[in-house]
Amino acid sequence: MGMEKVKKYLKVILSITIISSILFTSSTFGTRADAPYRTFTVDGNGVLVETQTAYLPVNRINMIGDLRMNGASDLQIVNDIMYIADSENGRILVADLEGNLIRTVGEGILSVPRGIFVTNDHRLYVADEWERLVFVFDETGEFVTYYGRPDHPLFGDNAPFIPQKVVVDNRGNIFVISQGNTNGIIQLSQANNGEFLGYFGVNRARITLLGMFRDLIFNEEQRQQLFPIVPATTTNMDIDSRGLIHTVTEGDGLEMLEKLNMAGNDMLGPTLSFENPTDVLVGPYGNIFVATASGFIIEYTSEGQVLFIFGGQDNGDQRVGLFHTVSAIALDSQHRLYVLDRQMNEIQIFERTEFAKTVHEALIYYQDGLYLQSMEPWQRVLEMNSLFDFAQVGIGEAMFQYHDYEGALRAFRSGLNRQGYSQAFWEIRNVWLRQNLPTVFYVGGVLFITNKIIKYVDKKKGILTPVKNVVARVFAVRIIKELNFIWTFIKRPIDGFYGIKHENRVSMTSTTIWFVVLIGIFLFNRYQTGFLFRTVLDGQYNVGLDILFLVGAFILVLSSHYLVSTVTEGEGKFKQVYSGLVYSMMPFVMLIPPATLLSNVLTFNERFLLTFTYTFAFLWVFVLIIIMIKELHNYEIKQVVKNIFVTIFTALLFILIIFIVYVLFMQFYGFAVAVFREAVHRFGTQI
Repeated sequence: MGMEKVKKYLKVILSITIISSILFTSSTFGTRADAPYRTFTVDGNGVLVETQTAYLPVNRINMIGDLRMNGASDLQIVNDIMYIADSENGRILVADLEGNLIRTVGEGILSVPRGIFVTNDHRLYVADEWERLVFVFDETGEFVTYYGRPDHPLFGDNAPFIPQKVVVDNRGNIFVISQGNTNGIIQLSQANNGEFLGYFGVNRARITLLGMFRDLIFNEEQRQQLFPIVPATTTNMDIDSRGLIHTVTEGDGLEMLEKLNMAGNDMLGPTLSFENPTDVLVGPYGNIFVATASGFIIEYTSEGQVLFIFGGQDNGDQRVGLFHTVSAIALDSQHRLYVLDRQMNEIQIFERTEFAKTVHEALIYYQDGLYLQSMEPWQRVLEMNSLFDFAQVGIGEAMFQYHDYEGALRAFRSGLNRQGYSQAFWEIRNVWLRQNLPTVFYVGGVLFITNKIIKYVDKKKGILTPVKNVVARVFAVRIIKELNFIWTFIKRPIDGFYGIKHENRVSMTSTTIWFVVLIGIFLFNRYQTGFLFRTVLDGQYNVGLDILFLVGAFILVLSSHYLVSTVTEGEGKFKQVYSGLVYSMMPFVMLIPPATLLSNVLTFNERFLLTFTYTFAFLWVFVLIIIMIKELHNYEIKQVVKNIFVTIFTALLFILIIFIVYVLFMQFYGFAVAVFREAVHRFGTQI
């Protein structure tokens, strides 16, 4: 797994934590006057940004006609007719959008209907958990047929068939989610009386560090018996007009939301994920809604970009717009959102605000590739909210189509869209090269010829002799000689470490100077890397913490290594180890500054140049450290390897001790503060 993918995954996991902490405390921060919750979007860095309210609660339905729901599990709206899986009452309720009952379906036939799907011709499919069947009813509610457990040998003798959710594609193929069946979504053929067609979109089992540790200790048979690796079962699904199935999976982290193509492969990749997703809904223009059990509604674009996050958990006040346990969501023809609360047995209705309507207007053009037409509504979105990054991306795409690459570059930069920025910069750079390349070659040629002439004249007349003498005197100064000694490690690293150990070629002063330079190089790289490759968020400059981290990490490694080397009869003294470790960083001095400068003129097409440079620098440093340990301590190769591993273990042990001390100190501090406050309170009461 590449470092970029790891960073992306960690970013997704970090976002889950941040969103949970912020959204669950929305009442603490205050609420909008027009909604009991705050609405968020996500910027190009994956950071939550509060935005205008996108959906407002406008109504709630507690009764369907004279009937009350009980544990309703699913909801679907087709042609503005509501179908509700009234699970605990064993029936399907059919009603209009006002909650007026049209008919009930399946009474006396259904037991515990958990999932429903209605085709455009109002043919109703019901997944019944208790009966372990998928029932089919016609548009009048009359029973037509049912589909039971497949008897195909590929289905699996022990594979359960406990239908939870069901969808049907335009070809009549039936897709069923079965409770406890980890093989994937069950695919049946309606044309062939429910013939089993295979499993579809199976989730992958997660490989964890603990799992890898178990793989080292136990054999295959023991792992299967003691620690079976089982992928998560899909929670819910929906199907769009193109036949693409969208799924959500509880507890699956990075792949909570997936858009599966005909081959069952995910087309979205890692998206911002949430805990306990219960339903997924595909909107009329490919936008995707996900509901969580705790009451949060997330709207994504068709590519998985978060548009809005709203809703929340009801704390018992029964406020409109908050929920107890959301089980399903649906949309009517006016784009109103219907949210089914299973615990409260009610449906809440949300209407789009003008802001959301404008975003959707632009999104329709944008997702169809009509970037020029989307520009005007995107501009209106920015007038309402200048921090809505996705609007900047849309404007950038439009300007790119206009061949206004400078404007596109600015828009993509404002929208933190690195892919678009890279494409626009590529075009701008090509124009610059076409216009200036002859001049560059001309200047380069003049400089080359001038250099040759100066060398020739100097050889004949010695015009540079005074300069050379000054330079020689400068480099004869001891501290300069010690600093210059770092270049010995390019061609003759063994001689370099020999000079540190036996010839006293460096001092604590020169070593410390280079250490300070290395810190400066790190900070330069961290904050001056080009926008496309920078990991630091805009405006986040923590130079003090960065320096503290670098110095602390260096002291930790140096102390751990010297301690281990002392115990294992290493010959190197502390000063030598300190100097050797710093001078081993010579590749960073040579390669990181030019790579940092280069990152400002490269695009993603040349990313490999930076990757190669950084990888080469780190490998070179690692080789020099190995040589350092061997030469300074007079170790054999086996001793070097052992020393490295023991040093790493010792450093981790130090970190653990520091962490324990920190936790104990914070507990003591909290206890002391509590005692002090109690004493002040009692003293004030007595007075």
